[in-house]
Amino acid sequence: MSISENIEKYQNALPENTTLVAVSKTKPVPILMQAYEAGQRVFGENKIQEMVSKWEEMPKDIQWHMIGHVQTNKVKYMAPFVDLIHTVDSLKLLKEINKQAAKHQRVIKCLLQIKIAKEEHKFGLHQTDAWQLLAKDIQDTLPHVSIVGLMGMASFTDDKTQIETEFKTLSNLHQKFIKQHPQLTILSMGMSGDYTLALDHGSTMVRIGSSIFGARNYN
Repeated sequence: MSISENIEKYQNALPENTTLVAVSKTKPVPILMQAYEAGQRVFGENKIQEMVSKWEEMPKDIQWHMIGHVQTNKVKYMAPFVDLIHTVDSLKLLKEINKQAAKHQRVIKCLLQIKIAKEEHKFGLHQTDAWQLLAKDIQDTLPHVSIVGLMGMASFTDDKTQIETEFKTLSNLHQKFIKQHPQLTILSMGMSGDYTLALDHGSTMVRIGSSIFGARNYN
């Protein structure tokens, strides 16, 4: 299937009010433009420099999502344009996003990344730390940041039971959070190999790369 056919397939298959993030990391602009011409407007990148380069070259109605781990010293490069940062995992990072957004008179939307995978190398907050970041006394100091939901990445495994358990954990946590923080409308979980399980547990945003663009390019 072509990229445009893949985009159409997902747009038709996903539930209403579910956002498709086309994960375009390592793919060149002409490839992304095929998805754009098929109607895709939300793209996810995991390296800030690559995202900046594509933003400069591509149409300005695209929503760029940062889905990779973010170093604080790189925030300034994406602050002028990034629509949503999926991977906030510390107060230090939130403060830097707020500082850089203020310079551009913007409010940058963010998701709190929750650690649900068993792999030690996976980033993410524990539940108690996430609660603390949402406290009013902290949020009042961050007027240029808007926390709009939670994100999580399941373990890289073929064990669907484990993946489903991890998604269920995040979904239950999201339901607890949203009772006290109704602005947390986004639940971002699920990728090419496990998005259907994520949808079953309430995901409102899926990150699909290889199933749209093919295997990742490696430099």
